Amino acid sequence: MCRWAAYRGEPLYLEELVSSPAHSLIEQSHCATRAKTATNGDGFGIAWYGERPEPGRYRDILPAWSDCNLKSLARQIRSPLFLAHVRAATNGGTRRDNCHPFVHGTWSFMHNGQISGFEAIRRPMEALLSDELFHARTGTTDSELLFLLALQFGMDADPFGAMEKAIATVEELSHQKRGEALVRFTAAFSDGKQLYAVRYATDHKPPTLYAAPMGGRTGYCLVSEPLNDDVDTWVEIPDGSAVKVCAEGMQASIFQPQSLPQAA
Repeated sequence: MCRWAAYRGEPLYLEELVSSPAHSLIEQSHCATRAKTATNGDGFGIAWYGERPEPGRYRDILPAWSDCNLKSLARQIRSPLFLAHVRAATNGGTRRDNCHPFVHGTWSFMHNGQISGFEAIRRPMEALLSDELFHARTGTTDSELLFLLALQFGMDADPFGAMEKAIATVEELSHQKRGEALVRFTAAFSDGKQLYAVRYATDHKPPTLYAAPMGGRTGYCLVSEPLNDDVDTWVEIPDGSAVKVCAEGMQASIFQPQSLPQAA
């Protein structure tokens, strides 16, 4: 399983999540404590928002702990909203196009989890995309395709609703093609204004997600696992939750994909 961290609030240097804490994301890349795999060395990526509406992005296939450029960038880049990810590959080879975060327009997205039996439903998922979104796909992961499917279903207007519809579609296709569905999904995504996160699994065993206040009165950090040992600071986000970090602070709601209506 992958590890990730995301932040929205007063501008911070990326190193405050990526490299400086005792259990930073770089530390988690080779010594994760709350994942099935302790090592997440199949690449990394960061996406951050600055003066332009579209995010900047840096990704590579090197393990995060071995890339000196990552530490240098994290020390210099200051942003009010950013996403960072270290990868343990499940679907898709180790190549730059498969490293998170994925970006389209103003949106950025990163994911920890998997779609079981993804290859059986990959082509039906692709067939639901518009030509624009189909050709926007550059990698081979289930994560990127799920992100594009949510965009297809109207993420600009209703981020959580579009993601619920995307996952409901995946579950429906899995039942049609395989007779069962298993989706484990803990993800963060942003339009450059708000930060969104979801923790959900069909078997109620989703990858972990924690939150803590950081960087001012309304700032929050969302992470796969806590960045330090201050257990009173970090709150675990429950299964079946949607979290939004905005100017008013952090807001939580229920995330519940609904089965799609059957065709007559």
